[in-house]
Amino acid sequence: MSALGHYLEEAGIASVAIALIRPQAERTKPPRALWVPFELGRPIGPPSDAAFQRRVILAALGLLGASKAQSLIGDFPEDDPREVDDPAWRGPESLHPNPPALAGEGADLAEALEAELRALAPAYAESCMRRERSTVGLLGIAPAACGEFMAAWLRGEGPESPVAGMSPLLALRFAADDLKAFALEAALAGGGKPSSKQLGDWLWGGTALGVALDTIRRRLSAGDDERGKVVAPFFVPALRIRPD
Repeated sequence: MSALGHYLEEAGIASVAIALIRPQAERTKPPRALWVPFELGRPIGPPSDAAFQRRVILAALGLLGASKAQSLIGDFPEDDPREVDDPAWRGPESLHPNPPALAGEGADLAEALEAELRALAPAYAESCMRRERSTVGLLGIAPAACGEFMAAWLRGEGPESPVAGMSPLLALRFAADDLKAFALEAALAGGGKPSSKQLGDWLWGGTALGVALDTIRRRLSAGDDERGKVVAPFFVPALRIRPD
C-alpha cells in the first residue's frame, strides 16, 4: 500500500495509508501514513466499535493536509481497548483433557477434531444469531464439511478437493481459515469481551483444532511439495508456532 500511495500521488490523488507495522512503513516511505498499535487484521481497531474506528479514520484523513514532499508517519495515540483481558471470560472447554498431547496422532487427532467441531456447533449458531453475521464461508461449504475434509487429510487419506476447480491444497488452506473463524465465533457465544490474546490462547493452546492446524503446518513444511512449503506458514501465526 505504501508503494501504491506514490502512484496515486503521481496521478494527482492525495493518499494516506494506515500502517500496522511501523518499520515496514519507515522503509517503504509512503507519502503519508498513520501508524496504529493494533494487531494485524485490525487496521481501524476493534470490531463493532464504530466510535473508536471513526477516530482512527479521522486521524488518518487529518494527515491529508501534509505535503507529499516528505514522507510523514503519524502515530495514533490510543491502544485497542479490546486488548485488555476480560477476567470473567472462559472459553469453551476442550473435549480432550490435553489437546497438545494429540500432536502427530493422525487418526486420534482427526477424531478429536471432528468431535470438537460438533460440540462447538450450537455455540457457533448462537453466536451467529446474536451477532447477525459470520465470517465463515471462504471455501463455500459448511463448517462440518470443512472439518471432514481436514480430518481426512490428517488421517493421510489424500482427499480430493471439495470444491470443483480448486486444488486440494488451496481448499485445505481455505478450510483452515473457515474453521478458525468458526471456532473463534463459537467462543464468543458465552458473552464477555475477551481480548484477542485470550481468544488466541484458547484456540492455539486448548483446542484440537489448534493442534490440527499446527500438525498440518509441520507436515507441509517437511514435505516434498514446494507449493505446500509455501502455503504452510498460513496455517499458524508465527507467534503461535509450537516448539519442536
